[in-house]
Amino acid sequence: MGNLVIITLLGVFLRWCVSLYPYSGAGKPPMFGDYEAQRHWQEVTVNLPVKEWYMNSTNNDLLYWGLDYPPLTAYHSYLCGLVARKLNPSFVELHKSRGYESYEHKLFMRYTVFVVDLLIYIPAAYMFLCALSSIPPRRKYRKLEYLSLILYPGLYLIDYGHFQYNNASLGFFVGAVACLIKGRDCLGSVLFCLALNYKQMELYHALPIFFYLLGICFKQGSIMGFIFKITKIGISVLLTFGIIWSPFLSDTKVLLQVVHRLFPLDRGLFEDKVASFWCSISVLVKLKKLIDNNNMALICLLSTVVCMIPSSIHLFINPTPRHLRYALVNGSFVFFLMSYHVHEKSILLVAIPACLIFSEEPFMVTWFFIVSIVSMLPLLVKDGLTVPMVALTVLLYAILHFRQNSGSSSHSKPSTKNPFWIWIKRTFRLSLAGFFSLTVVSLTMTPPPRLPDLFPVLLSVYSCVHYCLFCLYFHFCQFTVKYNKPSSSKMKTN
Repeated sequence: MGNLVIITLLGVFLRWCVSLYPYSGAGKPPMFGDYEAQRHWQEVTVNLPVKEWYMNSTNNDLLYWGLDYPPLTAYHSYLCGLVARKLNPSFVELHKSRGYESYEHKLFMRYTVFVVDLLIYIPAAYMFLCALSSIPPRRKYRKLEYLSLILYPGLYLIDYGHFQYNNASLGFFVGAVACLIKGRDCLGSVLFCLALNYKQMELYHALPIFFYLLGICFKQGSIMGFIFKITKIGISVLLTFGIIWSPFLSDTKVLLQVVHRLFPLDRGLFEDKVASFWCSISVLVKLKKLIDNNNMALICLLSTVVCMIPSSIHLFINPTPRHLRYALVNGSFVFFLMSYHVHEKSILLVAIPACLIFSEEPFMVTWFFIVSIVSMLPLLVKDGLTVPMVALTVLLYAILHFRQNSGSSSHSKPSTKNPFWIWIKRTFRLSLAGFFSLTVVSLTMTPPPRLPDLFPVLLSVYSCVHYCLFCLYFHFCQFTVKYNKPSSSKMKTN
């Protein structure tokens, strides 16, 4: 328990260090950045009726950071807005508070992120530790998952630096996985519904969880057991969605507008340079010019579904906690690489599932962590977060070096005699050399005038190649891993 307290306090300390740096759009009118988006949503929700939150009007210009996340995000913004208005009405005064910036307001906003960590994300990480510690193998190494969930730098660089609340949806997600591992399928389903209704990007994890639950239902051993189990889960999901969406269900126009805001096809295949398959291939083939948005969205959807089928079907046949964790990583990778309108920050949706297999694959996961952080370099540089990004990446490498030389987990440490791992470790060094070079060049050199995006493009393509290889590797792991299946009596307890 003492080690967990130290890890948690270190995580809190690093988060607060990052929070001292600038945030997205600081002092950059007219749109500012994601910090202003979160503040503006508080302004909108506390000053307008619920049915107007997603509607364009003179009081709610959707072109100025209109709400585009599900209702649970809006409710969270409303609660934060109530507190903000109590502390200082000018924080959320309608129209007049646009671009509001002050030391006191920054402190308030940083604290709202910290509260989410305290109430949702950190408890969820502990829930996952407890759940994983109850099943074999290698129980004594399960603290590594908690360590990675708390200390993975990408999450708090975005939440406490750039400024978002990814810890809310990802906290619900981690809590859902913990419940599923413990056999509490209904509670796990409810928590995942909360995650999905906070950020629609949780669709990254939806298919693996769906096939896992479906596989569990089919393992009940009887038709009545199957019907009872799937009915309980179905009712839990429908009730959760019904309660969250109830303020919008009475008016079809409002409901359709909310759905439209959640899936804006007109925003295009991608915005900035991101390490996805479509963005990388667009360097050679200009997809935006060849294919219209609707057709491209359909291509992305079909490509994502097709690429997720092998992992999902395998999980359906083998619905075990270990296969679930690997399938979540694989499904997230596929979604990030192949889906429509991916942001560079979306790599967090792959990184947190990767935390859940850290004790299984410490070397490969830490390598992926480094890539995931450096791949966000253009965004973090723009936000003034270069120093914490570099410092935390170096810290992560130091942890990897310590893990590789401590001998604390010989089962999961790359073998010094295995030819495959010898090749992997050499590739790792070359990989880091490449990222180091791209980082130095990006920070110190000016690109040619005719190619202003040269360095971000090179970084995104280089990162994409890594993600594709990681995706293949973790798919191989999922298809070859062995694991004791939970007993049928445990499956039937919820």
